[in-house]
Formats: sequence, structure tokens, C-alpha cells
Amino acid sequence: MTVGKHVEQFHGLPVLAFVPAVEGGAALPDAAAVAWKIGIEYDSPRSFVEQWQRFLDTVDTERVTAVVVGEWSVDGPDSFARPLAAILAAAGRLPALRALFIGDITYEESEISWIDMVDVTPVLTTFPQLEELVVRGASGETVEGEGVSLKPLRHDRLRALRFESGGLPAAVLRAVAESEFPVLERLEFWLGVEMYGGDSTPADYAPFLDGSRFPALRHLGLQDSEAQDDIAAAVAHAPVVARLESLNLSMGVLTDKGADALLEGQPLTHLKALDLHHHYLTEAAQQRLRQALPGVALDLSEPGDPDDQWRYVAVAE
Repeated sequence: MTVGKHVEQFHGLPVLAFVPAVEGGAALPDAAAVAWKIGIEYDSPRSFVEQWQRFLDTVDTERVTAVVVGEWSVDGPDSFARPLAAILAAAGRLPALRALFIGDITYEESEISWIDMVDVTPVLTTFPQLEELVVRGASGETVEGEGVSLKPLRHDRLRALRFESGGLPAAVLRAVAESEFPVLERLEFWLGVEMYGGDSTPADYAPFLDGSRFPALRHLGLQDSEAQDDIAAAVAHAPVVARLESLNLSMGVLTDKGADALLEGQPLTHLKALDLHHHYLTEAAQQRLRQALPGVALDLSEPGDPDDQWRYVAVAE
């Protein structure tokens, strides 16, 4: 399975694709009114770096608060290193930037395992006012490149962090666990599968469950895993759950075993939302969850056949 849709909202703003907008000739909106998406089409006469410079020269970037990075390669997988360097070099022209989404790319443009990501630590060190960061890309196992990575650091303003991958390296989870994010409220990982570099174990997400990290955390997502039942069992008794407002265990191979573990663990009735979409639960297990969590916004959409022997996560290749 793959990512099939581009984001339409980001950081509370509608996403506007810069290139079609500017080439369409219509008046551009206020710079702070939208999340600006910069990317290239497969037949683009300009490189991403050229389009990025065009964006800087056209829009009042001092008022831009959110940027979405789309496709940057026209001839197959290409490292994000050069586009990232251009973005970092323009930091002085983006003083109001508060949110950055790297890799809003669908499978029609590139499979997620082909999105040649790099070390994103410089994003956080260069933009100390950043509040939200989303990174979508490959682990490096299937592309000629560095792969998505992060070094431990401290960032005092980051409130939301999400890594989207069909196989997230355990090293990324460890780096996040070793970082200091005192105001982090939302944290999500698409863990993916081993074939595409997803090599995390329970020890790698344990620091996010014991409640010792990130005192402001209110939402946790451990998603898209072949071991979703084991994750559910670990979450069921995790100290951090008591202070969460929402929990996301979706996109993975969740079966009745995982659902029963959740129901047999600590109470979850305090949650505002529990996302379990893309699952392999029987109707009976789904009904047990609904009855046990009447006041919780429970997402049980995209059910798979519980009897299917070929179960798969939502996003892998």
C-alpha cells in the first residue's frame, strides 16, 4: 500500500501549490493565509532549487508561516540534500516559519521507499522557532543515499513531530528519545516493515511509553507496524497513556489479540480519540471496543479480512 493523496491542510492552513498558482496568473493570497507548497512536475523545465528561488522572489516570505515541500526529482530517486541546502540558506528570509512538511509526494510521483531523504537535524537547528515538522521518506535501505536520520538535540519550540516511512530506522526513534523537546505535544511514527528498513523493537519505543520523556505530550502515534498487536499490548500498560488525549495505533496489522490487550489494560475512556483504522479485527472485537469506549472518537475504518493470511500494513513500498 502507498500514499495516494496530497495534503490539503497543514498547520491549520489550506495548502496552495505555488507553481500552478503563479503560472495561472491569478492574484496570490496573503502570504500568511496559506501553507505554500513548492514542488516540480515530472516535465518541469525548472529544478526544485529554481522554483524555490522563484517562490522567494515572488511571495512576501517574511510572513510565510508554513511550507510544504513536494516532489524535487524528475528523473527517479534523487537526494533531498540539494533542496534542503537551498531551504536552509533561505532561513533569514523566513523568520515567521513555524511549520515544515518535507515530502508531500504520492505514489504516482514516487513510492515512499524511493523518496531519498537525508539527515533532517539541520532543519531543527536552523529554524529554532519551528513548531511542527513532518518528514516523509526512505530509510536508505532501498535508495542510493543517506536515508532519513536525526541526531539528538534540544529544541524549545517544537510542538508536533511526525516521521512517515514504509520502514523507519530504529536509529530515528532512538534519536528522538534522546532529544529534549520540552513543549512537544504530538509525536507520531510510521514504523513500516523490515523489508524497507523498519528495524525497531519494543525497546526503541519504550522511552515514549514510560512517561519519562516529553512532559507536554498529549498525542502519541505508533503506527503502520507488522507488530501492531505487540505495540497495543505495550501501550495497554504504559504510564504515558494516562496523560494522553489521543492515541493512534492505526495502519498496521492489528488483530483481535491487540484489541483484547487494549481492553484488558488500563482504562482508555479518558481519551478523546483512538485511531485504529486499517485493521484486521473481527466484528465482535470491534463491537467490544465500541461498548467499552462509548465517549471516545473511535476510528475503525478500512477493515481488512480477519481470516486473510496475507496481512499488510497501510504504507510500505
